Amino acid sequence: MTGADRVVLYWDASAIVSALFRDRYSSEALQWAAVEGLHLCSSLAWAEVHAVVARLQREAGLPDMLAESALQTLEAGPGRLLATAPDPDWIGRLAARWPLRGADLWHLAMAVTLRRELPALRMLTFDSRLYGAALGEGLAPEQAAASSPQP
Repeated sequence: MTGADRVVLYWDASAIVSALFRDRYSSEALQWAAVEGLHLCSSLAWAEVHAVVARLQREAGLPDMLAESALQTLEAGPGRLLATAPDPDWIGRLAARWPLRGADLWHLAMAVTLRRELPALRMLTFDSRLYGAALGEGLAPEQAAASSPQP
């Protein structure tokens, strides 16, 4: 894969969780994780994943060892943790266009903001509404369209 062909992928929390815990999207998430390129994870997605792991421990009895393993995998990558925020102007514009919950709107605006510097950026999500918005904004990975998220 050449530098021009390298993938630039922004992961939302749903994609990260699917890579960490077996669900119907795990296979696709793991395939994307294995792709060479720049993988990005926002501090919001990081917080959301930590919240999911803690909730699974409290409510579903996820053993501490498995929770620790999931969080170690999160920290090991392949993603780079971003400590930045989306452009506030994009939040307003995208809110008018797409019926998204707050965190999902934030992820979409973050991806759109990052795309200014990284034009090849795509967003990996398994949330059906966010996927539709990402598709509408030209951010959905082409290969993911065949297995687009279901409501």
